[in-house]
Amino acid sequence: MIRHIRPALVLFALLSILTGLAYPLGLTAVANLVFSHQAQGSIIIRDGHPVGSALIGQNFTSDRYFHPRPSATSGVDPADPSKSVPTPYNAAVSVGSNLGPTSRSLVARVSAGAVAIGADNPDAIREGWKIPADLVTTSASGLDPDISPEAAFFQVRRVALARHLPEMRVHDLVVQMIRQPMMGWLGEPHVNVLALNLALDAVQ
Repeated sequence: MIRHIRPALVLFALLSILTGLAYPLGLTAVANLVFSHQAQGSIIIRDGHPVGSALIGQNFTSDRYFHPRPSATSGVDPADPSKSVPTPYNAAVSVGSNLGPTSRSLVARVSAGAVAIGADNPDAIREGWKIPADLVTTSASGLDPDISPEAAFFQVRRVALARHLPEMRVHDLVVQMIRQPMMGWLGEPHVNVLALNLALDAVQ
């Protein structure tokens, strides 16, 4: 029996070493060599200090900054470890809301979000802007760092007023920060919120 089992055990050990150790280490080494910035988390450095990742959104709430799309991630409640509380952009718990289009909870949340965004951006509403869908809906990961150009333009008036900047100056900055689809067709035009807000801080 040992004679029959030994080849299976040897093959199991060999494949475990190849696929569980050698392949991941080799792939990591190549990634660090060819795509070092991405492999290290696409960390953005400002004045010698890390301020975030280009791949993970942040919960900007001040009128002086462009706001990201909502996040459905949660974390442990500090007051009661048996419960969870909303913690937007919690990279340790990447998750979507998992609510379908017929969900009453989803409709209620989107409706409340639209009311809040309208209150934060009254000038855009008065000018006839429709609230972009990505400003009231969460992404599948809950960590999306990007918004659509429409979502950024929708917020231009609020940010310009809060910073006492010419509206056209902020508008032009958004235009400069728009990233086109990869290879011209893969994905959609988008704006990285953290990069945009950092560029905005550099204006003043």
